[in-house]
Amino acid sequence: MAIKVTMPRLSDTMTEGTVATWLKKVGDKISEGDILAEIETDKATMEFESFNEGTLLHIGIQAGETAPVDSLLAIIGKEGEDISALLAGGDAPATEAPKADAPAAEAKTETAAPAKAATELPKGVVVVTMPRLSDTMTEGTVATWLKKVGDAVAEGDILAEIETDKATMEFESFNAGTLLYIGIQEGNTAPVDSLLAIIGPAGTDISGIAENYTAGGAATASAPAAEETKAAPAAEKAPEAINNTSDGRILASPLAKKIASDKGIQLNQVKGSGENGRIVKSDIENFTPSAQAQPAAAATSAAPKAETAAPAAPKVFVPAGEVFTEEIKNSQMRKIIAKRLAESLFTAPHYNLVIEVSMDEAMQARAAINSVPDTKVSFNDMVIKACALALKKHPKINSTWKEDAIIINHHVNIGVAVAVEDGLVVPVLRFTDAMSLSQIGGSVRDLAGRAKNKKLGPQEMEGSTFTVSNLGMFGITEFNSIINQPNSAILSVGAIVEKPVVKNGQIVVGNTMMLSLACDHRTIDGATGAQFLQTLKQYIESPVTMLA
Repeated sequence: MAIKVTMPRLSDTMTEGTVATWLKKVGDKISEGDILAEIETDKATMEFESFNEGTLLHIGIQAGETAPVDSLLAIIGKEGEDISALLAGGDAPATEAPKADAPAAEAKTETAAPAKAATELPKGVVVVTMPRLSDTMTEGTVATWLKKVGDAVAEGDILAEIETDKATMEFESFNAGTLLYIGIQEGNTAPVDSLLAIIGPAGTDISGIAENYTAGGAATASAPAAEETKAAPAAEKAPEAINNTSDGRILASPLAKKIASDKGIQLNQVKGSGENGRIVKSDIENFTPSAQAQPAAAATSAAPKAETAAPAAPKVFVPAGEVFTEEIKNSQMRKIIAKRLAESLFTAPHYNLVIEVSMDEAMQARAAINSVPDTKVSFNDMVIKACALALKKHPKINSTWKEDAIIINHHVNIGVAVAVEDGLVVPVLRFTDAMSLSQIGGSVRDLAGRAKNKKLGPQEMEGSTFTVSNLGMFGITEFNSIINQPNSAILSVGAIVEKPVVKNGQIVVGNTMMLSLACDHRTIDGATGAQFLQTLKQYIESPVTMLA
């Protein structure tokens, strides 16, 4: 049976999209996972893949046209299938079942059941589903609910913080009303398009909606009645509590947490001015020690057990001679890291090339550059710049493997691996070869800072053509990385080591650094990788040549 494909919501703020390019045409066979089109959102141009199989029967939005989210994008079905009913706005083809004794209504039975929940929604009630907040997101985890059942919701209010495969992002409501139901509890994970919440007029009877939605294939959680009974007493105590949730947890934006950590401020001493008492950046910046008096007094007047409600996290005590284990639930980021790196290592034939680079002239050049006011350049910035220039001379390194072809990228977008609390992210410096050293330095610091605060957008971690990973700051002298596909190579940068070296037949003290290039042998031959490293070595050992 033919299936409608609608304009997807590819970002949390997207309300309409533009079809940049169709990669399939009417009549083409479609497999699950095939890229249908490139869609331009308010943030980036993303590839949109098919979740269905069949033949592309109709294109509803032509290349270059813009349409709202949920507009008819395409129809996929069996070759030759009648789609006139779908084009007319129906839910099923008019001639789906040709039996003489079967009325047209019987032919629509198959699609009527999944659509039942939507068609019988009470007036003003909206079903909110787990959004696709990145182009690679298949499931999401609710990190924090910022609203509870019974709360009034305005358009633009932040409903929840959702952890994707790339970052934790705030998800705002596109509807106004009362939060009637929560379908995915905090800490739970569910596929994209699962029932996340129900919003509608206060007091609306929504019994049966969640169950009907579940029948359509989405996951749900506890009933709204249970939520309402828990929410009522919590709401009464909220004004008296120092912490801004009823169970003692503290709601704060990632940036507020980072600033508080840098300043040594305890979040439970700060009164939040955001929704539901959520602590935001301005609360931390305006916080002064004198403001601690009132919370401290409140804590003193509370019951004695309040002091032990949120103690400082003690170190785990492990008795000698006893087996002790600790289970840590895998985050979405950790799951994706495991999946992607395993796929990369076991699908791409890796090999590594290692070269030692003299850093004496680079150290002198860096000192001279950093003597300029308001200029700060790191050795990693110099390596990134050298890589960008070397990639222009050796474009085969800047490539992507496909089953039927090798794609040579003549633009240079370098991904910089950044360690964050939950794992690793790779923000991208676009058109790196056109950037100066100071521009690279400023961009890397900005991206790394926002990565650690979970403030990077998905579009800032897409489109890399080559990756640099540096563990030199941890004292690691040499290591091999796993390729960040679809890149064909990744450079591992070690620490600068002072040691005896031979120069002009004499043993002198020198500074050296080890570089290891991991290559995909499907796209890069050994000699090609070696030539790239030779060019990279020349640039790093003589930084002035990067100006030529």
